[in-house]
Amino acid sequence: MERLNTQVAIIGSGPAGLLLGQLLYKAGIDHIIIEQRCAEYVAARIRAGILEQVSVDLLKKAGVTENLEKYGLTHDGIEILTHQKKYRINLNKLTDGKQVTVYGQTEITKDLMHARQTAKLQSFYDAQNVHIHNFDSNPYVTFEKNGQTYHIDCQFIAGCDGYHGICRASVPQDKIKTFEKVYPFGWLGVLADVPPVADELIYVQSERGFALCSMRSNTRSRYYLQVPITDSVENWSDDAFWQELKNRLDENSRNKLITGISIEKSIAPLRSFITEPMRFGKLFLAGDAAHIVPPTGAKGLNLATADVGFLADALDQYFNQHSSKGINQYSEKCLARVWKAERFSWWMTHLLHRFDNESEFDHRMKQAELSYILESYAGQSSLAENYVGLPFEADKKLEALNV
Repeated sequence: MERLNTQVAIIGSGPAGLLLGQLLYKAGIDHIIIEQRCAEYVAARIRAGILEQVSVDLLKKAGVTENLEKYGLTHDGIEILTHQKKYRINLNKLTDGKQVTVYGQTEITKDLMHARQTAKLQSFYDAQNVHIHNFDSNPYVTFEKNGQTYHIDCQFIAGCDGYHGICRASVPQDKIKTFEKVYPFGWLGVLADVPPVADELIYVQSERGFALCSMRSNTRSRYYLQVPITDSVENWSDDAFWQELKNRLDENSRNKLITGISIEKSIAPLRSFITEPMRFGKLFLAGDAAHIVPPTGAKGLNLATADVGFLADALDQYFNQHSSKGINQYSEKCLARVWKAERFSWWMTHLLHRFDNESEFDHRMKQAELSYILESYAGQSSLAENYVGLPFEADKKLEALNV
């Protein structure tokens, strides 16, 4: 058995674990990343790509924005299409200058992996039989790699290993509470090397179901269709996908749509999931290990980076400022943000999708609510404020009104 020692053991090498590692490195905190998958698998995973300013700022703090600044696309607004009419939500004007940035999660992962390799930081990929131990007192991690058993003593464990990971599963059930909502549909997504149909994202609410026109760059597009959760990718040829997308778009967008061969096609289920608390002794959960949001609000990656930002600051305070305040407040701070993001994602999902079991009354009420949002400055402002990402600190304008 090979025995190692570090300050923080990070389980999981997705964007959350990699970003945490880079922030800890910048703060001079020793850490090791343990990942069950191979590096090639991690780098190739196709995920979301809408970044809030908070996420961009954290990546800057981590020193990994060279490619993001070169290839990322800043967006000042989004469009919502309903009843063949488009409404533009001017994010920039409605939120005092805020934007979102389009930059694929796959590229973020590659940038973080490259930074880690350049700094010669220690990572174990292809780790088998990973287990965490004694996280309420003297934590350590064990795993196997290439026939060798490893034992890593640490002061803290960061569970960044996703929804199916070992960290949350290791917490006794009487110590954890979970909340979940599973939606009766999924998103059929297609990635294709074709120019996007519009300069900004188009969210489509139609009688045939939801659709989303997104992009990863000026030459690579990502499109989604709402489909039954029981559907299968094998039921959808490229031609069938493009035709159904056209059926849900307005005439102008249909005429602009450029189709092509899909380079990736998959169906993602939609789920809302939250774990409380997010800290168990010396174990911290972050990202998908603690919460899942439906992708409608573009919050999944951004919630993960926010968790990591709180955790990196907390560990910096603990090791470099000898204060436990940050780690004691970690769960409370994260969950306050998580529940608000979950609400927005749930609301957007409810508003823009067609549910098979909704009554005609419910459907008409949803249409009325969407009309109010799109035709009201206050309604658009609320949508925009949530979409670009809520601030970490209290709203000073609101505080002034309450004096």
